Amino acid sequence: MNTYDITTELAHHIRDIPDFPKPGIVFKDITPLLANGPVFRRCIVAMAESMPRHIDYIVGMESRGFIFGAALASHLGIGFIPVRKPGKLPHDIHAIEYELEYGVDRLEIHRDALSDHHRVVIVDDLLATGGTAAATATLIRQLGAEPVAALFVIELDSLQGRQKLNDMKISSLLHYRE
Repeated sequence: MNTYDITTELAHHIRDIPDFPKPGIVFKDITPLLANGPVFRRCIVAMAESMPRHIDYIVGMESRGFIFGAALASHLGIGFIPVRKPGKLPHDIHAIEYELEYGVDRLEIHRDALSDHHRVVIVDDLLATGGTAAATATLIRQLGAEPVAALFVIELDSLQGRQKLNDMKISSLLHYRE
């Protein structure tokens, strides 16, 4: 299946939910994509095709990054590392606070999850403003590893999130220009 076919197929399995989670937001709901096993598999294969070579780990952010990241890591036969919200990891953690549009958030990773010379790819379902992905990249660097790429199913181009990730390769399967 070529890129045009997978893009069209994925777009048919993502629905818009207006005014969620708040008025004025159009939420891109991926649950129909996840519910269709063959389409979900083709999505993971398409993501794998855009992966750089010689990657040690996939890093996925809570929560939808877990779904796509773990499936991609399994498909590639490499490890998956979760980046979580505060208080969810049971072992020694390394954390970063980062600014949101309205406030501050925090992400955590196990302190022993990555080390020098590890090459990783960040995976999530959606690239919007880029704040969470950029904070994750900083967290990865602070552990000594190298975030070499970021992969997304959906990118909201008008929010220009990729500008916060300009030091790595960025790949998105679907682009919304709204």
